[in-house]
Amino acid sequence: MTQRHKGRLKLFLGYAAGVGKTYQMLEEAQHLRHSGVDVVIGYFEPHGRKDTIAMTEGLETVPRRLIDYRGSTFEEMDTDGILQRRPAVCAVDEFAHTNVPGSEREKRWQDVHVLLDAGIDVITTVNVQHLESLNDQVWQMTGVRVRETIPDWVVDEADEAVLVDLTPRALRNRLLRGVVYAPEKARAAMENFFTEPNLNALREMALRHTAHEVEERLEGDAPCTPLPGPQVASARMERILICLTGSPSSGMLIRRGKRVADYLKAECLALHVLPRTASPGALAKRRESIEQHLSFARNLRIETQVIESDNVATAIADFARGQRITQIFMGRSSRPPVWGMLHETTVQQVVRLARDKQITIVAQRRRT
Repeated sequence: MTQRHKGRLKLFLGYAAGVGKTYQMLEEAQHLRHSGVDVVIGYFEPHGRKDTIAMTEGLETVPRRLIDYRGSTFEEMDTDGILQRRPAVCAVDEFAHTNVPGSEREKRWQDVHVLLDAGIDVITTVNVQHLESLNDQVWQMTGVRVRETIPDWVVDEADEAVLVDLTPRALRNRLLRGVVYAPEKARAAMENFFTEPNLNALREMALRHTAHEVEERLEGDAPCTPLPGPQVASARMERILICLTGSPSSGMLIRRGKRVADYLKAECLALHVLPRTASPGALAKRRESIEQHLSFARNLRIETQVIESDNVATAIADFARGQRITQIFMGRSSRPPVWGMLHETTVQQVVRLARDKQITIVAQRRRT
């Protein structure tokens, strides 16, 4: 039996709707078709954009799958249909899309991975604000909480990424001309998400991310030639520990710690300490509240650990030493009541007990 090679993934990355990602994806599909490559459209979202729709002419489209949900019918990419058709290349729009409940997989990027595992090459589109680790930054800058996100490792593992760039002024001109959205929707967009400061910030974010990806790929391709003379031991390997609680702010803590770990090429772990003496009911409730954070961390490829101890700070410090942790990320402790001011918070105890570690205390961001 012939072993099937994994398909290649190519991303067209932008910073906002309307910069031209889908157009360039379809332009590449047309080029492949004219070169004799068997290419199909697995999913395309036209948004009424005439120039982009015109780029689909002559390209075969696999019909969408219809899914009934709460009395309405929705259309999703038919992954099984594409597998049966088995093209060499499949164009898939909106990589970060969340599938309607009732679909076999929750996210479109998971459908794309099924195609890649079957040996089908995929070209797809995504905006930088959909990266999970940037979710808090995007919200802080724009006031918009992006709900459809994608784990950074999914984007990092792409074989090729192409930045589709357009100046914010040019994008706003496209909005004014009705190229991106209908006039009423375009006016509302320009007053909210598509303001020039927002677009400038998002564009800079996309440029920074792309530059970082290029730098990493160049480092990975560079031959490692030892210098002449005695060799000096290399710098220590960074290992980051994220301390989780049941607080909603743990999601922000996970994103911050993981992004730092990615930039440092560091290993990343997440830890939660359960009290030993808690009642069964309280313990079950606590496990339930923390599980969503642990699941989120695992989805970002962070190793998770849950240990039991009635002394949280000591447990964290001991765990950090045992795992050779170099940096600890913690959320800010809630303000103690006046009568408790003389007692150390958990964060203060960890700072005292783990003086040999770099400790980052992450405050919960609030938009002003």
